[in-house]
Order: sequence, then structure tokens, then C-alpha cells
Amino acid sequence: MRQPSLKQRAVDLLAQAGIRLGEKPPCDLCVHDERLYARVFAHGSLGLGEAYMDGWWDSDDLPGVFTRMLRAQLDEELKTLDTLIAHLKARFINLQRGQHAFEIGRAHYDLGNDLFQAMLGERLVYSCGYWAEADNLDDAQVAKLDLICRKLRLQPGQRVLDIGCGWGEALKYAAEKYGVEGVGITVSKEQAAYAQALCAGLPVEIRLQDYHELDEPFDAIMSIGMFEHVGPLNYRSYFEVARRCLRDDGPDGGGLFLLHCIGSNGAPARPDPWIEKYIFPNSVIPAMSQVAAALEGLFVVEDWHNFGADYDRTLTAWRANFDAAWPALAHRYDERFRRMWHYYLSASTAVFRSRRDQLWQLTLSPRGVPGGYRVPR
Repeated sequence: MRQPSLKQRAVDLLAQAGIRLGEKPPCDLCVHDERLYARVFAHGSLGLGEAYMDGWWDSDDLPGVFTRMLRAQLDEELKTLDTLIAHLKARFINLQRGQHAFEIGRAHYDLGNDLFQAMLGERLVYSCGYWAEADNLDDAQVAKLDLICRKLRLQPGQRVLDIGCGWGEALKYAAEKYGVEGVGITVSKEQAAYAQALCAGLPVEIRLQDYHELDEPFDAIMSIGMFEHVGPLNYRSYFEVARRCLRDDGPDGGGLFLLHCIGSNGAPARPDPWIEKYIFPNSVIPAMSQVAAALEGLFVVEDWHNFGADYDRTLTAWRANFDAAWPALAHRYDERFRRMWHYYLSASTAVFRSRRDQLWQLTLSPRGVPGGYRVPR
């Protein structure tokens, strides 16, 4: 019996997700180079992403196409050697300790503050906004920062630690609105320099530092969008660092730790080879089971809040900002970068739109809040 061609295999596979394949519109996925099929079946998501960067295919609705692919679980049909290698590296090699901890800063967060200022909006906050009562990105990010401060029950004069402080916006907000002082650490030189300038005049210290080195007392700790870079082999030590730095005395039962991170309620994730190579090297999305096991015996989980659907709106806004700013960015970043960034933002949008991944905020206490913790929303 004659085997179907690679193109026919692609047509049949995409049909499972209701995606029309063609060479010119109208089509959901328009192919410009017939070599696409061999590349994708050989290299899975890595081949698909690199082919898009090279202009071999296009779509008028990239987030929509990816959403349909994920809902139909087509990625399960395209696991290749690249997928296995990425999984084995994440599982058995500690790529986030020592000097490796600074690689993500150099590879991603040091790309250029001009890029992130253009994309992220009024505040450089590179994490999911809180859209419960917001109708635009800037308000959603302020709402998220304020939600974190309220969950931590911040009071004037408290000393706050921000593990993975980014460009310093969260500490700046907490210092200005809640009267706290703080320390922020990052592994990105560009972020550290920007945050130091942003927080000038405030009781905020910004350090270029690995979190493993921390051993000093704080009244509250927050970590926003950084845990995805910790790695499974370091989850336990990460929570041990937070536990030793968080005050655990007094009638209130001690301080609070808020962890804001992307997560999966499925089995431990396999890193995507394309994301690993081009966007977030050495990064892994944690599973719920991994987080629960890592904090066991160290913290009481006072609240586990999921608002992952809000990441769809956040990423859509980032993509619109990036497109609007592209004429001003094009002198520094080439067309292949533009397509890479579009692919990244579109695929990420689909991950949350399909509810494949979640956005969690965990509020943790060292010994349990006496009388219970009343959850702000």
C-alpha cells in the first residue's frame, strides 16, 4: 500500500484541528516552501518555528491557528528527538545553578530595554496582568501589583524582598504606595541598571545576584514571573532560601511569601525545543505536583489563585504594542527577529487561550496565619 506524502500527512493532521492548509489565501496556514513538511515531521515544533522565522509559511491568525493545534493536541503527534533531548536536559542536568543562572539574563532579558519598553507598556512588568476590573494593559498591570501588595499585607516600614525583580517596577510600586523598603535581585545586567535608575531616591536596593546567595531577614517576599527559570532540580532549594529569609515570629505567625508564576496542572512539562533555543534557554514550566512537593514542610499554602486566562489579553496587548513600535525598532532588529518574536507571542497566547498552561499566585506563610488568611481578590 502506498504511503501518503508528507504533504498529505500534514493536511490530514491539521484537519483534525479544523485548519485549512494551502499555498495562497483563503487558508489558515499558507505554505510558501514545500520543504516545510519534511522539516516539521523531522524536527517537530523546532522545525515549525524555524520555518516560520525563515518565511516558509504564514497565517493571518497565528494565535488562532496555534490555539486550534493545542486544543486538538497535535503537538503530541510531533514529538521528535529534539523534544526528547530538551526533556532529558531539563530532567537530569542542572542548567540553572552557578554561572548558568545568569545565562537567561544574557540571552533574553538583556536583548534591549528599548524592545521591552515598547512592548510592555507604561510599566516594564513582564508578567501577566490582572484584568478582573481592567480594560487596558497599563491598568491591568497596576491592578496586579496592587493585588500582590494587598495579598502580602504590606505595611509602612516593612522590609520586602523581590526574587527576580525585573526592571524594579513592583518594588517601586510597593515603596511608593505602601511605604516599604526593599531589596530586589536579578540576573540581568540591563534590568539591574534600569531598576537602579527607576528606584533612585527610594529605600530600594537592586542587586545583580543569584537567589541562592540570599541569607538575610525580610518581612515579606515576592517573586513575580521568575520561578519558570528555577528548574526542577532547584525547586526545593528555592523554597528553602525563601523560608530562611522570611520572618517567622510574632503574633501574626510571621511574614508572607507570594509566588507568581506560570504553571501546569498536568504532568511535569517537557520544555518546548523552539522556546528553549530561541526565547527562554534553561527554562521549565513547573507542574502543580512539583510545586506542592517542593514546598512541603516549609510553608502553609494560604491561597492558590489561578487567573491564567488573563494572560491571553496580556499577550495580545504586548503583540499589538510590538507591532505598533516595529518601525522604530527595525533599525536594531531584523525581519527574522520580528517573525521570531511574533511566533513567540502568538504561540504563548495560544497556550493560555487553550488553557494548556495556567498563571498562579500562591500566598504562603511559614507556620500558618493565626485564625486563617482572608483572601484579597
